[in-house]
Amino acid sequence: MAAGHHVTLFATADSITTARLHATAPAGWSEDPTIDAKVAECLHIASVFERAGEFDIIHNGFDFLPLTYSNLVATPVVTTIHGFSSNRIVPVYERYDAGTAYVSISDADRHPNLHYAATIHHGIDIDGFTIHPSPGEHLLFFGRIHPDKGTAHAIEVARRCGRRLDIAGIIQDEQYFRDEVGPHIDGERVRYLGPVDAKNRADVLGSAHALLHLIDFDEPFGYSVVEAMACGTPVIANARGSMGELISHGTTGLLVDDIDSAVAAVAAAGNLDRGAIAGLAAQRFTVSAMTDKYVAVYRDVIGRGA
Repeated sequence: MAAGHHVTLFATADSITTARLHATAPAGWSEDPTIDAKVAECLHIASVFERAGEFDIIHNGFDFLPLTYSNLVATPVVTTIHGFSSNRIVPVYERYDAGTAYVSISDADRHPNLHYAATIHHGIDIDGFTIHPSPGEHLLFFGRIHPDKGTAHAIEVARRCGRRLDIAGIIQDEQYFRDEVGPHIDGERVRYLGPVDAKNRADVLGSAHALLHLIDFDEPFGYSVVEAMACGTPVIANARGSMGELISHGTTGLLVDDIDSAVAAVAAAGNLDRGAIAGLAAQRFTVSAMTDKYVAVYRDVIGRGA
């Protein structure tokens, strides 16, 4: 809208947006148990394609199901693929590969059987993150508590470095938390902060010596990685998935392969320039940079259609 484009957002009625809002559900089904997820999903997608003639382009960020509507309308569809939940969904993307434009959120997440219009990294509100005036010596884990995210690895690295670890995030895997994380939480050497809201996010991220992002899967993108860097906080991450694209090794953080190299990286992170880290994040991961890249894709797709 701010760039002069007319935007209609199809989302839940409680969404906060400057675009025109069209809603078929009052809230997300995860927040309202009275909403049937499949019914809400069907009505939501149909409401977009029933109005397809009103738009120059439809941007789909709702996974693979809207693709099954795309050949029924003349309006071109751009689909951002936010990772693949399973290889079983890939045949749908393959089926519509020739008729829609796919955008990946990282080069690492591209599927070899698909064609892509662009890779566009997510943008964040850079102004919401600032360099902390007096960062501490403690380490931080920030994300959902799940084996994929490496919470237990972060605990081990902090223990071996003799530093406190703060853990922030929702508990997604209860058994993992009980077995691998909870027994170490003592309120002193390991502290659990719980989920952190937007108001406190910059302070939690910015006050740490480094963010430990020791993932055990090929992560398509890492919001906490980019947000930490926007605060000037170095990121120590396993060199998997998109981490090599997001982190400039030796400048904004350090890419590691195992616990030993992560332990060694903790001291090295203290030598990185927090101002330079925040500056690079502000260049690469702004909302405006992301928007400009999407508009370029839209123009190209519309031009090829004409």
